[in-house]
Amino acid sequence: MAIHALTMLARWSERTLTSGDIADSLESNPVLVRRILGTLRDAGLVQSTEGRGGGWTLARAPRTITLYDAYAAVETGPVLTGHAHPPSAECEVGRNIQALLEAEFRAAEEALDERLRRTTIAHLVRQVLAKERELNLQR
Repeated sequence: MAIHALTMLARWSERTLTSGDIADSLESNPVLVRRILGTLRDAGLVQSTEGRGGGWTLARAPRTITLYDAYAAVETGPVLTGHAHPPSAECEVGRNIQALLEAEFRAAEEALDERLRRTTIAHLVRQVLAKERELNLQR
């Protein structure tokens, strides 16, 4: 949802968007969108203006905002986690699986972070516009 909102704000950067505008695109609730935008504001990615004609805009150029920036703003902790309850130390799998998975999960998280750092919001806007051109040519 955060990346969707950032991409919309970049796509229509000439005007402010309301949480309702973004919620319509997400087919979601404006209250939920405002919560996410608030988190993005706290991370310095968006800003809001109050009053008539107010709404949300990007706080930085789209070419400087990566998918990792959005991910880090809204996600806390690792994506992949081990057992919620410690496994049995009596079992050879139970004794060893946690350490093995921690190494695998750490490597996967590093790969995810690296990949997300390579794509910017500006890149997504270009992709959206290219897809729209393709759709219009097919009609």
